[in-house]
Amino acid sequence: MERYDLFTGRQQGYHLYRIPALVVTPSGTVLAFCEGRRYTSRDDDEIDILLRRSFDGGRTWEARQIVVSDGDRTCGNPCPVVDGQTGTVFLPFCKDNQDVFVCRSEDDGETWSPPAEITSGVKDSSWSWVGTGPGHGIQLTNGRLLIPACANDSPGPAPWRDPPADTLGYLQSSYAFFSDDHGETWQRGAKMTLDASDEFEAVEMSDGTVYANMRSRQGHLCRASAWSRDGGETWSEVEYDPALPDSSCQGSIVRFDADRILLSHPSHIDRRAGLTVRLSRDNCRTWPVSRVLEPWDASYSDLAVTDDGRILCLYEARQGYHRLVLARFGIEWVENPA
Repeated sequence: MERYDLFTGRQQGYHLYRIPALVVTPSGTVLAFCEGRRYTSRDDDEIDILLRRSFDGGRTWEARQIVVSDGDRTCGNPCPVVDGQTGTVFLPFCKDNQDVFVCRSEDDGETWSPPAEITSGVKDSSWSWVGTGPGHGIQLTNGRLLIPACANDSPGPAPWRDPPADTLGYLQSSYAFFSDDHGETWQRGAKMTLDASDEFEAVEMSDGTVYANMRSRQGHLCRASAWSRDGGETWSEVEYDPALPDSSCQGSIVRFDADRILLSHPSHIDRRAGLTVRLSRDNCRTWPVSRVLEPWDASYSDLAVTDDGRILCLYEARQGYHRLVLARFGIEWVENPA
């Protein structure tokens, strides 16, 4: 087990860093994204999207770069996805949780295109709030790029608008948006069960079915899930899994190999703590193997697998989101707890 502090609060011009996202490019470059919150911990602070890159599987890292910044606007919810057929990395994100944009990189994240707005294709005009990811998107076997997202169905502006309205999070739903033409156009799928879940990540099964593992709502204190048989266009009813206790927090899911899938999320029900990595060998039906990665306070996380089979988990550590830590370990660490 190796751990590296990638971003530390109150350093390099930002009050803190939150919302981790990880992807590995076809050439093996690891891209670690996050939000840089300039002045406060608030979700509506002046926020930039930052990136660090690794060329050796997460052992060493380049200095950070600013990928997206727009004055005093909130540029957040990074949700990168890699097109394995073209090598292009796409970075969907939101401005002020109202408008959706995407940047792209053709050179493993060294340079990025200007943001292109895709709001009209992926957000219903009646929604008062939208959030991409956060975490990573996936590419399906058929080439579709799938981005997890959630939206606020409540009427009215977001709470930090002038005048404010107490609507954020009142009625939220998970949904996905996707591209079938290598990121040229994007469209949204149907919403999942109303107010049952919000932030999620997804993984594809061998038969093409997509499984979504989600942050639950309404005080269920466990993970939620749903299935799609049409690539994220429609979903089954959201179900709750008491075997996966959770205080209501974002989590991450990634396929390790043909037989094993990994899940990370805080496992305490009274606070965001006890970040746990779980393993399923039956296509996410059960999670019999687990190991605690961070026993103390820990919140959002994102998982990735390197070309040589090492598992990476970038997570928010310590109370107050003081650090973003990258843990690097092998599958044997998960399967053979000490």
